[in-house]
Amino acid sequence: MPDAQYSEPLDPFEERLTAGLHHAGNAFETDRAALATAGALKGRRRLLRRRNAAVMGGAAGIALVGVGGALLLPSGHSPEAQGSAATSTLASASASAPTPVPANTLISTLEMLLPDGKFSKAVARGTDEEPGPYVQLVYDDGKGASAVSVSLGRVRPGSDQARQTTTCPGKAFAHYDACDTSRLADGSVVMVLQGYEYPDRRVDTKWWSAELVTPQGQHVGVSEWNAAAEKDAPISRSQPPLSAGQLRKLAAAQEWRDAIDAIPVDPNTPTTPASSDVGGTTSLLSVTSTLKTLLPNGLTVSEAGDTDDAGFGYLVVDDGKGKSLMQVNVQADMSDVEDDLFGSGAEVLSDGTKVAVHQGAGEKGGAGVVMWTVDTIRTEGTRVVISAFNSGAQDTTATRTTPALTVKQLRQIALSPDWL
Repeated sequence: MPDAQYSEPLDPFEERLTAGLHHAGNAFETDRAALATAGALKGRRRLLRRRNAAVMGGAAGIALVGVGGALLLPSGHSPEAQGSAATSTLASASASAPTPVPANTLISTLEMLLPDGKFSKAVARGTDEEPGPYVQLVYDDGKGASAVSVSLGRVRPGSDQARQTTTCPGKAFAHYDACDTSRLADGSVVMVLQGYEYPDRRVDTKWWSAELVTPQGQHVGVSEWNAAAEKDAPISRSQPPLSAGQLRKLAAAQEWRDAIDAIPVDPNTPTTPASSDVGGTTSLLSVTSTLKTLLPNGLTVSEAGDTDDAGFGYLVVDDGKGKSLMQVNVQADMSDVEDDLFGSGAEVLSDGTKVAVHQGAGEKGGAGVVMWTVDTIRTEGTRVVISAFNSGAQDTTATRTTPALTVKQLRQIALSPDWL
């Protein structure tokens, strides 16, 4: 995307990573009420994949499905009978894929897999409906209503997408109480995250989720809230109803995998393991790893991570005086926007490298947060931008007076030949 003028005090990382850096920030706040489809749910998964700044590409604005538009189950059947029918139907669908699994079967399956309680406001889409299957309902175990949703799909086995889906987001960019990734006996990987619907906690709506990916690329996403809707509904209970263990078990249910097997296969979608993505992972790791090697002595690293943008990495460091977030972005072939980024006031070194320094207030709402940035571009077009903050996250209160690194130290890191 085009870079903005650097004359204004903006965060240079957002010039290229706007969608990515919204993963744990503004992207969580997108108005989802306008979308009554589960393409929204996929957006939430995508946001988590694009963690650590990102959030979790251009699809970050896709929203969650609402709980309106109730789809009623056939009358005259007990939950037990519906559950039995659901199991039978899903097993049949798996055996003769791609026989569709209808929306009402997904609803009865979710009701069967949840603990005893009351169900209402169910809405779903079957495995043969676009853009993909999902189910959501309001569940009440007697302790308060909770929205519960399940989305189903596929990811390419072994791909970065599969890895990112089940990787806990960095706490420098996503605020949550707990997150854990584990591997099941069958080789599936599942991440359980216990966080919040609103990153700024202006409303204390809790959002807990489980993301499971099987070795075959089946992807199950489960979400629950401590309210009857993810947004614009009063908090109805102190915690969502399902524990981390129950979320993990619900995501791992065989019924969901059978339903995913019934989704028509796109002939243009690769299904073989993405062995080439191994190289991509190495590229991702290199930015943060390089930054670590360039740190001055006396700093302790408490958090390190990369995002799905191979040119971005970050560290949270501490020199004994408080946490300090560092971000670095390495971009190739930026000569076409050099004049926009570096005006006549930029320093020009003997080798032609241009350097611009900015010191100002942070822009993510953290009280007292300042941001120091050194922006550089080499003559062949490689741009290295590094920023440091006086807090462990941009949207939290400052933990110290100034960042842990001086502008001189940031400059030395940005100009290091190691980035090339």
